[in-house]
Amino acid sequence: MISNILQIVKPLAFDAIGKGLQNMTGASSSLEEFKWPVGDPGLFGPHSVAWKVHANFSAMMVGGLSSLMIQALHPRALAAVWDHSNFRHQLKARLGRTALFVAATTYGSVDLATRHILRVNAIHAKIQGIDLKGQAYCANEPHLLRWVHLVETISFLNAYQHLNLQPLSASDCDRYVVEMNKVGEMLGATNLPITFSDAKLAMSQYEPELVFDQRTRETLKSIESYSVDLTEKPFFALILSASFDIVPNWLLEMLQRKSNSCLQINARRLALQIASQPVQWMLDEQGVSAVSKRRVNLLGSDQH
Repeated sequence: MISNILQIVKPLAFDAIGKGLQNMTGASSSLEEFKWPVGDPGLFGPHSVAWKVHANFSAMMVGGLSSLMIQALHPRALAAVWDHSNFRHQLKARLGRTALFVAATTYGSVDLATRHILRVNAIHAKIQGIDLKGQAYCANEPHLLRWVHLVETISFLNAYQHLNLQPLSASDCDRYVVEMNKVGEMLGATNLPITFSDAKLAMSQYEPELVFDQRTRETLKSIESYSVDLTEKPFFALILSASFDIVPNWLLEMLQRKSNSCLQINARRLALQIASQPVQWMLDEQGVSAVSKRRVNLLGSDQH
């Protein structure tokens, strides 16, 4: 009786959750391209730490928003997107494209991942200009690519460690950093650290270059006023708050935000962990990670 009810309710629940996620993230891509070719492990494979970290939806949302906030502190990096896109008014579309890139490079076949990286490299090659202080910038400059890469890697890892019920060991954190360097280097970043602690140190060395200006303020405002449907507002509010909670204190101060008490942060974390369970339940069965695991395991591949 119960199993019969579950068989009826489960597809309806999954469909409702899926539509809610699409509305929230702006993702609209099909999972079909992640089903082929059979046995292809992609750049990392299902036993990698990257597959584990990137399968946690809430952590990826929290880490993604947090990284956008931090990246906006670098005036030349921000100018590259400010001058060549309308991301502040199309933030959902930008997040959707970023989510697709992360999914393709993490879970896609080697060919799919490479095509997405080459496409981004081609776009970066055309982006150059002068920032507000008269400094020249070029989107494919290794120094700027390194900044963006470090911030994303650290933010995703911080979010996972903050939200997952079983945080990674120190060695797995280092493994994740090394794995993500593969994508960073394919994008043109150089001199990348190979441990989590060294990655955080490398990010801190950018501090003299960082500023909080009007552009940073407007970027934060765009993130904080991100539009979601009424039904998704409570869930997104928890994600947004957690995005600030995982920002390192020295960067939070630069963003002119104050850290909340440990009690408030832990209460929000628990609330988000509970609220994430239905979403994660659906994605663990039907999401890109699940689809990609089936692709690889069809040939019993155990490649890393």
